Amino acid sequence: MTARQAESVRTSAVRRDALRGQLPVVGVVAVGGALGAVARYAVSLWWSARAGGFPWATFSINVVGCAVIGVFLVLVTEAWRPHPLLRPFFGTGVLGGFTTFSTYAVDIEKLLRAGHPGTAFGYLAATLCAALTAVWLAATATRRVLTWRQS
Repeated sequence: MTARQAESVRTSAVRRDALRGQLPVVGVVAVGGALGAVARYAVSLWWSARAGGFPWATFSINVVGCAVIGVFLVLVTEAWRPHPLLRPFFGTGVLGGFTTFSTYAVDIEKLLRAGHPGTAFGYLAATLCAALTAVWLAATATRRVLTWRQS
């Protein structure tokens, strides 16, 4: 076996081991994403928007999801030592499947095509501002609660 062939075998083994190590992460992200997407779909069925109207369901889903990520990230980075698969399962999977910034973009496009630019740009700005505010408020409130509980 040449040195080049030996290096190729070692490289293949390293890649195979790395992939094997990532399979649990991919699995929990997939399961979490499915759960989050089902929850989002249920909310959208329950609270559907009228044509040309403000997409309240998507707006609410994204703002609530951002608030939950604010709480979650403070807890897993400052308060808990979570299982290594919790962040990919809940943060990436569940919350990534639940929040829907792709639907947000499609909603904006639909509103523009339907001749409702005011609603579209209002929705664009309101979602951005509300989502960022939700993350900040939730993270700040969580830190305060943790500080209060420790004292």
